Amino acid sequence: MGTKRFVLFVALLGVASMVPGSLDFGPQAAGKPRPVVRFATRSDTTIPVREMPTRPPAPDVLGQIFVKPLKRLPNRVGSAGPEALDPVLQETFPNVAAPATGSNFEGVANADNAFGVLPPDTVGAIGKNHYVQMVNLSFDIFDRNGNSLLLGGPVDNSTLWAGFGGPCETTNDGDPIVLYDHLADRWMMSQFALPGFPFGPFYQCVAVSQTGDPTGSWHLYEFEVSSNKLNDYPKFGVWPDGYYMAVNQYKCNFRNCRWGGQGVVAFERDQMLQGLPARMVYFDLQSVDSDLGGMLPADLDGPVPPAGAPNPFVMVEDDIWGAWPDRLRKYDFHVDWSNPANSTFTFDRFINTAPFDSNLCGYSRNCIPQGSGAPVDAISDRLMFPLKYRNFGTHQSMVVNHTVDVGDNHAGVRWYELRDSGGGWGVHQQGTYAPPDPEHRWMGSIAMNSMGDIGLGFSVASGGIDPSIGYTGRLAGDSLGDMTQGEGEIISGTGYQTHGSGRWGDYSSMTVDPVDDCTFWYTQEYYASIGVATWQTRIGSFKLRDCGVADNPPDVGIVDPVEDQPIAGTYRVLVDASDTDGPITKVELSIDGGADIDITGDIDA
Repeated sequence: MGTKRFVLFVALLGVASMVPGSLDFGPQAAGKPRPVVRFATRSDTTIPVREMPTRPPAPDVLGQIFVKPLKRLPNRVGSAGPEALDPVLQETFPNVAAPATGSNFEGVANADNAFGVLPPDTVGAIGKNHYVQMVNLSFDIFDRNGNSLLLGGPVDNSTLWAGFGGPCETTNDGDPIVLYDHLADRWMMSQFALPGFPFGPFYQCVAVSQTGDPTGSWHLYEFEVSSNKLNDYPKFGVWPDGYYMAVNQYKCNFRNCRWGGQGVVAFERDQMLQGLPARMVYFDLQSVDSDLGGMLPADLDGPVPPAGAPNPFVMVEDDIWGAWPDRLRKYDFHVDWSNPANSTFTFDRFINTAPFDSNLCGYSRNCIPQGSGAPVDAISDRLMFPLKYRNFGTHQSMVVNHTVDVGDNHAGVRWYELRDSGGGWGVHQQGTYAPPDPEHRWMGSIAMNSMGDIGLGFSVASGGIDPSIGYTGRLAGDSLGDMTQGEGEIISGTGYQTHGSGRWGDYSSMTVDPVDDCTFWYTQEYYASIGVATWQTRIGSFKLRDCGVADNPPDVGIVDPVEDQPIAGTYRVLVDASDTDGPITKVELSIDGGADIDITGDIDA
């Protein structure tokens, strides 16, 4: 009799407890915020994207470059003196060779826009069969080999809202986001609309695919976020009870834009998946603490979180911004769709970190050298998108990163794995990736796969290196705080940006392949030619190791014991079946007071 060893890994409801959040918003708290509830101001469903008359960008006959201004967050000031040495700086190169890329193909470029734009704000996500990428001000849909599936693609972002009416159709203002909702096998795309800028109202345009095929039909929504505050830098996360968003708000006039506080929003995901009338719940946090800003909502990968868990929001604070140690702040957004007025946004805890210095070049735009071009912005005043969440059953983890100065205005990537094993969130591990060479590494994006391995992507440049795209990673069992798996290159740049604005990126995007819950996919900008704004983007995948699961794992139905309804989702399962011959065709598991698990179909050893 052959012996087969497997491990059972199932997302169970209510496995890990959450520490209740305090109503205190920290030392500057001014009061409890009140939720504002609004229905979408417009909604509709498109014909399939593959059939609609697309809007290819018009030729740029004027050679104009539109530079989107970067709006700084409040209280970001330079340090009075030199920062202490970074105690978690990784001072050696990884001692193993970097994994090779799998897929590696061109994404949307600035040449695909109606007119040149800086920066691209590169974002994208991998699904079961497609990669969807969106930049300022175009998007495209690819198969896994990089073939465009849109007629005339890339196309203007407003193509998706053609015939919708209102500002989502008539404007194309950017700050794009793309997410793959693996719980429902759907896609979400969004950008803001500022039809009367610098005056309001200010809108968020949100599209949710009708199926798992992004070339099919989409449910469209227009939400008025605020009548008088710009919803800048919108960042989203998928959660079972909503699509969550954080925005940096500004009050603008013809002369300038001044800080207007952090805004946070939950959108009614269940309704949007069905194309039904949907609401948003919005908190304006300026009156609570005017220094709150640069938050990210958690974006779910893998199994569902514990039942009823709020969506975590996190922001970073440097000690030079106030009388506090270097730290992260964590908040909890609990939305109540049965009675939205009962929704809460509450402070949970401060999470102290190892010391860091975020003050690169005094937060000036012209900081990172790139070839012989003009220096570009490090954007070191905030966390970098996304904040990735994963529930392992025995613990919950979140990973996130930001750019720091490792000495003499040299950029590196500070990254964290936060963990809650039942006693509340804290730093499980942290490190600053900045190997000892002349290259700057900045504008990172990070994610964690089902094995607990971490993938990190970033921009790479120096006075002798043109802007390129790099990546590294670590395995779950490696020494804490180190990126151990070598540094790879998705593409080496052969050009640089000559525009003097210093605008670069704003964000990039690392996602985990939902098919194997193992492979990392990264998209970022680079330069292949010398030009004012001749940026291009690249999409590449890499795998740190074989995660030991089939390419098409079985579906597992998890039943809510209260509602007695299945919770939609695909969960990766390896079955504990020691001392068993032959394939396993069915496994049933019932846990008192918890979930009922049904596994059907052949599961080969």
